[in-house]
Amino acid sequence: MSELLERSKNRLATIRVLLILAALLSFGFTGSFDENSTNQKGESGHSRNMVGTWGTAPQLVEVKNMPPEPGLANNTLRQVVRVSIGGKKLQLKFSNEFSAGDLQLKSVQIALSTGGSNIDPSTVKQLTFNGRPDVIINPGMAVYSDPVQFNLKPRTDLAITIYYGEVPQDLTGHPGSRTTSYILTGNKLSSADFSGSVPTDHWYTITGIDVKSSNSATVAIIGNSITDGRGSGTNRQNRWPDILSERLVKNHATAKVGVLNLGIGGNCVLKACLGPAALNRFERDIINQNGVRWLIILEGVNDIGQTPDSLSAMQVADALIEAYKKMAGEAHAGNIKVYGATILPFGKSFYYTDFHEEARKRVNDWIRRSDCFDAVIDFDMILRDPSDPISLLPEMQSGDYLHPNENGYKMMGEAIDLKLFER
Repeated sequence: MSELLERSKNRLATIRVLLILAALLSFGFTGSFDENSTNQKGESGHSRNMVGTWGTAPQLVEVKNMPPEPGLANNTLRQVVRVSIGGKKLQLKFSNEFSAGDLQLKSVQIALSTGGSNIDPSTVKQLTFNGRPDVIINPGMAVYSDPVQFNLKPRTDLAITIYYGEVPQDLTGHPGSRTTSYILTGNKLSSADFSGSVPTDHWYTITGIDVKSSNSATVAIIGNSITDGRGSGTNRQNRWPDILSERLVKNHATAKVGVLNLGIGGNCVLKACLGPAALNRFERDIINQNGVRWLIILEGVNDIGQTPDSLSAMQVADALIEAYKKMAGEAHAGNIKVYGATILPFGKSFYYTDFHEEARKRVNDWIRRSDCFDAVIDFDMILRDPSDPISLLPEMQSGDYLHPNENGYKMMGEAIDLKLFER
C-alpha cells in the first residue's frame, strides 16, 4: 500500500511539472534567450573590470514613439542620463539590436549637462570605436566605445551627443525615458546650448554606461513600468531606483554601489508584451552587465492582469513562480544575490478582478516564504491601503491605482534596507 501511495505522489508531481512547463510554453517562454542579445564582435574596449553606473533596457521603438521631425538621419541628437556611481574612466554601449538595417554613428561626444539641452563645453570628450570617431552598427548588434578618461561624479547628469549618418527605418531605443532629448538638423556637435532643438521624451541607441571604479559593484533591477517610472516626474529622476541610488551613494557603507534600471513599461515575464519577455532578455539585461552583485526582481503584474479567466490566471501564477526560480538560479550561478519583490496591489485598477487578485496573492505568498531569494522586499506591504489591502494607498497612486505617484516611488525607494547591499 505504501509503495502504491508513493507511486501516486510521484505521478502527481510529474503531472504538476508538465502542466507548469506547458503554461510556460503557452505564454511565450521557449527556454532560450533572445538572439538579438548578441553583441557586435567589433566591440573592443569592453572591459570586464568595469562596473555599470547607468543602463536602460533596449527594445524596438513603437511607431508612436519614433523621433519627431527632422528625425535622426544625418542629424544630431543630445540625450541626458543621470548616472549612479562615479569614476575616472568610462565607456558607453550603443545598440542596434532590434533594427533591420545598419546604424551609422558619425561622431559621438559626452559632456557634463548643465540643465536642459545645455552642456559645459570645457568637459566635452570625443568617443572613439576601435580608435575611430565613427562606427557602423550592424542589425541585431551592439557596440561599446573605447574607454575614455572622464571625471564622472556620482549622480551626475551626463549629456551624450550623437551625430548620425544612415539610420534604419526601425529603431532600437527606450521610449520610457522620463527624460527629454533634443534634435538639431545637421552636424551640431559644437552647439553648447542646442538652441532651436526639437524636444522628445525618449532615448534612442544608448543602453549603458560603465565606469572604472575600485571596490565598486552594482544592483540590477528587472521590471515593468513601475520600475521604468510611469507616474514619476519628467526630468526629475525620481523613479524608485533613483531614490535607492541616491540613498546608496550617500551612505558610507554603500557609496560605491551602482544602480541599473532595466525596467520596460508594459513588459511581461513569460511572453513578449512591450519589449521582449523578461525571461528572454534576462541574460543580456542582467547576467551580461558589468559588475552586477545584486538583482531585484519586481515583475509579473502584466502577465497576471492580461489573463482572461481564473484557470489561466492560476496557470500564469505557477509559471511566474517557475520563472522566478529560473532567473534566481541563473543569477546565483553568476554569484549574484537575488532579492524578490512582491507585486504591488492593483485593486480599483483596470487589471482588477477577483481571480487576478487571487493569482497575485499566490505569487506574493510564494515570494515571501520561498527559499529561492536571499531576501524579500515587500512592496505590497509597504504601499497597500490598511483599510483596503488589495489597493494602493490613495495618496500614493498616480490616478490609475496601478502605478505609484512620485510620493509612492519615494516611499518605495526609502523602504529598502541598505544593509542588503553592504559587502
